[in-house]
Amino acid sequence: MTLIDDRYSYRITWSPEDEEYVGICVEFPSLSWLMGEPESALKGIRNLVSKVVEEMKSKGENPPTPLAIKRYSGKFLVRMAPDIHRHLAIQAAEERISLNRLVCSKLSVSD
Repeated sequence: MTLIDDRYSYRITWSPEDEEYVGICVEFPSLSWLMGEPESALKGIRNLVSKVVEEMKSKGENPPTPLAIKRYSGKFLVRMAPDIHRHLAIQAAEERISLNRLVCSKLSVSD
């Protein structure tokens, strides 16, 4: 049985060590589910998350908020070495853009 309003973030990947597909849930990093087929791994991890969420609720605990519906402010503080800060500030000045815009452009590059 899976959650009716399941909005958690799942990933299915091949595990060479186990020679099976592993299903994981980003919001529950300690959980995983191994199966021979990717569809079965997804079904397994979703069922496991459902059971864990129901157990948490029965104990009065709050399950994690799904990342997909979590609100973000758009701000976060980054600490870096002073020489990196200087390098980025110079690059931004040379490009005639703000440091914030430069860093955002560097962070938005796809992985």
